[in-house]
Amino acid sequence: MADVDNARLGPGERGVGGLREGEGLSANGRSGAAYLKDNLREYGMLLALLAIVTFFVVLVRVQIGVDFLNPQNITNLFLQNSYVIIMALGMLLVIVAGHIDLSVGSVAAFTGAVSAVLTVNMDWPIYAVIPASLVVGGLIGAAQGYWIAYWRIPSFIVTLAGMLVFRGLTLWLLGGQNIGPFPPAFQALSTGFVPDIFGPDRPNYLALVVAVVAALAILILGIRSRARNIAHGMDAEPSGIFWIRNIIMAAALVFVGWKLAGFRGIPNVAVSMAVLTILYAFLAESTTLGRRIYAIGGNLKAARLSGINADRLTFFTFVNMGVLAGLAGMIVTARLNSATPKAGTGFELDVIAAVFIGGASSTGGSGRIVGAIIGAFIMGVMNNGMSILGIGIDYQQVIKGLVLLAAVIFDVYNKNK
Repeated sequence: MADVDNARLGPGERGVGGLREGEGLSANGRSGAAYLKDNLREYGMLLALLAIVTFFVVLVRVQIGVDFLNPQNITNLFLQNSYVIIMALGMLLVIVAGHIDLSVGSVAAFTGAVSAVLTVNMDWPIYAVIPASLVVGGLIGAAQGYWIAYWRIPSFIVTLAGMLVFRGLTLWLLGGQNIGPFPPAFQALSTGFVPDIFGPDRPNYLALVVAVVAALAILILGIRSRARNIAHGMDAEPSGIFWIRNIIMAAALVFVGWKLAGFRGIPNVAVSMAVLTILYAFLAESTTLGRRIYAIGGNLKAARLSGINADRLTFFTFVNMGVLAGLAGMIVTARLNSATPKAGTGFELDVIAAVFIGGASSTGGSGRIVGAIIGAFIMGVMNNGMSILGIGIDYQQVIKGLVLLAAVIFDVYNKNK
């Protein structure tokens, strides 16, 4: 009864043990330690990202004498990991729905090759190449989704076949040769920067303004969401944890904006990632479509009995994944300024690992967009830091594989508890 009574308390009233809600209790009367224990995965990943960044900052400084968080390297983190973040948004929905897509690397390579042929060999304008390549990616996703959704063939088998098929088609389309270079308009997909509306001189004030506005928006939205949860008697994180988390996130955003302002400003890919993240977070958490995708992944039979068209939703998740893989393929191709037969190799590992590390369940039904983004940055920081330190690709693969295994073991351990 104490928990029920505490759910009705206002933010300034006394709860269990005479504590106010902001003095160590969450809105429903739980202590901060209990709240952290119940949300260990979400907060653990954020702390893991901070720990990994701190580790590489110290190690790179000691080993090489270079600032790991210098403006150029932060820009490189966005440029090098844009494809992981973009595809992780689609992969999260696929995994939440209870499936997997092993073909994303090959699909990205194939759509990149298509965009190269259209741009370089056929001289198509950029405004026609982009939608055409996205349509190709969507059609590939539809072809795979059809067999998975309507023929009930396991997604592992279908996408494994797709990985082989589209890798072969990429080799065929390119004839085993690289195609490039690309016109500046196409390269701007990856290597371009948003012009500073305040003038060309440094610092780039637009980057600073955007970072500050984004930090304030996150803080205001967080306060409103927490107040709404408290007003409806729902669980809300204790005020101390809430303020610490949001201050750290706001400070990190302003720091990144300040660093980018000292270089070339905001990369175009950062804008694309931000827009897509907002859209997919809204889709997953605030729409009927998103809730139904979680429902079919959590309990497929119950979802079907409640009237949800699980086949159509599964089909949608794979079409969506194909479109995002197509976009990622164009971005990678633009960054390399060349379409290569080996492009996209290993992308599926980074993307799937990012989603699982970010808190998605290996059995479907749970996972958050923000978690996938954090997981993608964890993978990106690890790749970047290990490359700077000169760690061989063999050891990098071993480390990333162990991190992925640890994330899944942690998920299973929490479920068993």
